[in-house]
Amino acid sequence: MNDARAEADRTPTSNPVLRRALVWGGILAGVILVVGAILGFLLAGVPGLLGALIGTLMAVVFMGITAASILAANRFASSDLFVGAFFGIVLGGWILKFVVFIVLVVVLREADWLNTTALFLSLVAGVLASLAVDVIVVAKSRLPYVSDVELPKAPTEE
Repeated sequence: MNDARAEADRTPTSNPVLRRALVWGGILAGVILVVGAILGFLLAGVPGLLGALIGTLMAVVFMGITAASILAANRFASSDLFVGAFFGIVLGGWILKFVVFIVLVVVLREADWLNTTALFLSLVAGVLASLAVDVIVVAKSRLPYVSDVELPKAPTEE
């Protein structure tokens, strides 16, 4: 096996799936943003609008951090430290999401200028939509059962 080819082929096959999940998640988040903003404004005025906008933005950011951290970690696929780097980056993204979520909950809990019900509902809608997109994209993806494998050459008759 050629070493240059082996280095080029070490990109994980999950990258296109993650990119597709980010694109479809962003499109669905845009739909949730528009619907949530309209409903929030109609039902609770400007505080409802702001709650829906912030809730959807939180869902998009949290969804994006997960996929982006995996895509960033996959850049180390050709490194000998890939497993450690991968889990360090993904765990770091998870900790970042957790800390940002706790800070936002504490800061926005008593905000009079936004409707927390609209924020909660749009956040839940964004999370559920993100999960649905992930399931659909992975279910429709055409990933091999075994990746990064090179089959032996066919025997030649001599």
